[in-house]
Amino acid sequence: MIQEYIKRVQSGEDCSEVIAKFFDEAKRIENYNYFTVLTPELAKEQALLVSKRIKAGEFLPLAGLPVTIKDCICVKGVETTAGSDILRGYKPLFNASVVQRLINAGAVIVGKTSQDEFGFGGFGINTGVGFSPAKNPLDPSRVCGGSSSGCGGITRKTSLAHVGIGESTGGSIVNPAAFCGVFGLCPTYGRVSRYGLIDYANSLDKIGSLAKDLGDCASVMSVISGFDEMDETTSTCPVPDYGSFLAKGVKGLRVARIKEAFGEGVDEHIKNKVHSVITNLEKQGASIREVSIPVVAEYAVPVYYLIAMSEASTNLAKFCGMRYGQHAPLKGSFDEYFSAVRTRHFGAEAKRRILLGTFARMAGYRDAYYLKALKIRTLIIEEYKKVFCSSDVLVSPTMPVIPPVFEDVKRLTPLQNYMMDILTVGPNLAGLPHLSVPVNKEWVGVMFTADHYKEELLFQAGGGCG
Repeated sequence: MIQEYIKRVQSGEDCSEVIAKFFDEAKRIENYNYFTVLTPELAKEQALLVSKRIKAGEFLPLAGLPVTIKDCICVKGVETTAGSDILRGYKPLFNASVVQRLINAGAVIVGKTSQDEFGFGGFGINTGVGFSPAKNPLDPSRVCGGSSSGCGGITRKTSLAHVGIGESTGGSIVNPAAFCGVFGLCPTYGRVSRYGLIDYANSLDKIGSLAKDLGDCASVMSVISGFDEMDETTSTCPVPDYGSFLAKGVKGLRVARIKEAFGEGVDEHIKNKVHSVITNLEKQGASIREVSIPVVAEYAVPVYYLIAMSEASTNLAKFCGMRYGQHAPLKGSFDEYFSAVRTRHFGAEAKRRILLGTFARMAGYRDAYYLKALKIRTLIIEEYKKVFCSSDVLVSPTMPVIPPVFEDVKRLTPLQNYMMDILTVGPNLAGLPHLSVPVNKEWVGVMFTADHYKEELLFQAGGGCG
């Protein structure tokens, strides 16, 4: 979708008109709550610079492309809150590496998208104090999914060329992609730099993209992937031409259907839709087999939440009203002061995860919970590696249900909320790349998972879905 637009801009067409239309459109749908902030002045400045660079003879692979950035990723001079009131007013003095690479490639930053506070949620309703949940672009009475909720919503809702940059810890890219009926790519851990990301859980966080067209994801991934000296966890593994795999076809591709992903708890409607995709791949020449991953099925959710909450409670400790986060008049002891600040500015889910994560890391409980979870995580990675010895990609539904209405979500217990991640936390725990492909542009997603640094196989499988 974006390639023709980029070619026109690279050939000299002014992108300012499309950028202006984007802001007009964003204002018309502001009641959908997709943005924490729009950046018209920054976009105007960047659009002018794109024109100058093209006139000077530069080739820009993302020339003039409007890009939105999830609110947990730093954009220089633009309020960046990770959806939390405790960071309201924070304007970074630098760009995240992924943002800088996009700008270098000619992209235009048009705004920051809404999310669950610090990424704590799968429905997009755990917004911080003073923030409003994003509404599903296909039915505003339903959720967008989380935590990259605004990213998924605007990607589907806009009629213009656009790619959204999201972030995933346990499924926060593919979840809203499925619920909003768009493509969502979560890369291998270490494929894309995390420098400039406000962390949820350092060993799990990954930055990826959401788009209406799989080719758009490929174009952006080629730009943002690769080693970054500012992030020592990034890989030096070569970055292939992802776009070249889209039309390669699936003949001979070894696709493994995950047995446990089609069991009890997954809507029959979703199972049928995903099975139709698998049948179509088989007709095109892909070899289909069934595999079982019992360790992932049984332990991924509890292991994920133990590790993620433990890391989150550590990361959020610095937001105590002293050096970082909102301030308050100095009163009482230090404990009384920071407790008052955090009580006022953190939302309910953030408080819950801080408490649970702190408990899991306490002396006397660390061995029983956190360290044991790390050991099982290793078993999960080993189970995936064993499956990939005889398979190229794994296939499953992305989410077990269609996006629920807001009122139904409010009636769920915290545990029921967490169980919605049952199909997505496994690949995230293992750091594996995965892709959600919309089925017939509905809010049903089919998810492909590949081995580490094999994103090209995801594009190949996704390209075969039509």
